[in-house]
Amino acid sequence: MVENKIIFTGPVGVGKTTAIAALSDDPPIQTDASASDMTAVRKGYTTVAMDYGLIQLDENTKVHLYGTPGQERFDFMWDILSQGSMGLILLLDNTRANPLKDLKFFLDSFADLLKTAPVVIGVTKMDIRAVPGIDVYQKYLSQHGLVAPIFEVDARNEEDVKQLVTAMLFQIDPGLEV
Repeated sequence: MVENKIIFTGPVGVGKTTAIAALSDDPPIQTDASASDMTAVRKGYTTVAMDYGLIQLDENTKVHLYGTPGQERFDFMWDILSQGSMGLILLLDNTRANPLKDLKFFLDSFADLLKTAPVVIGVTKMDIRAVPGIDVYQKYLSQHGLVAPIFEVDARNEEDVKQLVTAMLFQIDPGLEV
């Protein structure tokens, strides 16, 4: 049995839980609790430990999907969940005050994982706020010596989320046929 693991991360309310639900074969396991801090302004419930979903590719291949909590106070879970991961999907919310600051924060926070695993970036809510555009994110990465695929995504859309996973798989194995 081949077991793979992908981590979804990003700030609170970006769509990590929703993205996992869009892909998972079964409803994902969620560890939500009532938001009790400034998160309550963005949403009523928030992930406090992880989200978990599973994709059974064939009888011998599984992909485990883990979503991290978005709040920094739960960052101890980030390292735990990252262990053994084949890659990171970073979701960014284009409606937040400074999504480029979020990009830097999460890339720095997952720097150890990114030494051995690829990252793919999905920018959500661009239909609500189109600025910054994908080109601005690409320029930021380039200025910092980083290369990663970046996509505009709707975390509710299964095809958009599949595109992120496919891009990650192509980084791991460019000759992959999907």
